[in-house]
Amino acid sequence: MTLSVAQSGSEVVAPERAFLALVRTIGLLERVMQPQFARFGVSGSQWAALRTLQRAEADGQPSLRITDLSERLLIRPPSVTGVIDRLERSGMVARDTSPDDLRTRRVRLTAGGHRLLRQVTGVYAEQVERALGGLRSSDQQELHRLLQRLSLHLEKLLDPTNRAAPSGGASEI
Repeated sequence: MTLSVAQSGSEVVAPERAFLALVRTIGLLERVMQPQFARFGVSGSQWAALRTLQRAEADGQPSLRITDLSERLLIRPPSVTGVIDRLERSGMVARDTSPDDLRTRRVRLTAGGHRLLRQVTGVYAEQVERALGGLRSSDQQELHRLLQRLSLHLEKLLDPTNRAAPSGGASEI
């Protein structure tokens, strides 16, 4: 059952309204956060790659393959390669040959990458608080809960073993 938001000729249904609001919010978040990264000479994508490598390191994985980074960042490997190329040229990451497979290259943080992460982390935390400052703490917790729930649903849709037919018709962004 689809609930209608408006009853005019250009009817907007609740799911589409929520979807468009989510897409708009993501765009606004990017516009708010991007200048903070630019101050330190990195893009949002580069920051995400650095943070992902930092988290992997904290979990006992000192380096990751491009395909692992790609999966964690939800970005196609060729795009991740471009991000890593730029970070490598700026001395933030290094590529090493895998001891298990000489054809595989692994990406790790360098001392410069660690230094940049330390510099940006404090500013980043403040900017995240500023960006989410329009929501009370309880609202932020609810948003987190809802986004996790939506993420699980989307992951199920991407699971090749999930052969359930999508409801509705073809969708567009």
